[in-house]
Amino acid sequence: MSKHFKQSEFACKHCGQTKHDPHLVALLELVRLKFKAPVIVTSGYRCPTHNKNVGGAPKSKHVEGIAADIKVKGVAPSEVFDYLDSTYPDCYGLGLYSGWVHVDTRSQKARW
Repeated sequence: MSKHFKQSEFACKHCGQTKHDPHLVALLELVRLKFKAPVIVTSGYRCPTHNKNVGGAPKSKHVEGIAADIKVKGVAPSEVFDYLDSTYPDCYGLGLYSGWVHVDTRSQKARW
C-alpha cells in the first residue's frame, strides 16, 4: 500500500472489508515525515453497520473510505491538527479530539 502503511490498518473493525483513498494514505505519509514518528490509524474504513454501532455520522467520510482517525506517537493531537490545518488551509476535513485527529480527503474545507 505504502512504505509505512498496510491495507489491514484501514480495514473495518466489524467486517474486515477494506476501502481506502490513495490520496489519504499519501497525506498520512507526509504527517509521518513531518513528525518523524509512527502514525497509528485507530479507525479507517467503516461499513455502514460499524459506523452506526460506533455512533458515526450518517454521512461519515469513513464509510466512503476517505477518512482516518489517527494518533502520532509522542505528539499531541493538537499539534498534528495545527500542522494539517496550517499546511492545508483550504481543503480536507479535520477534527480535533482529546486523543486523536480525524483526517479526511473531502474536496472542501471542514473543521471541528
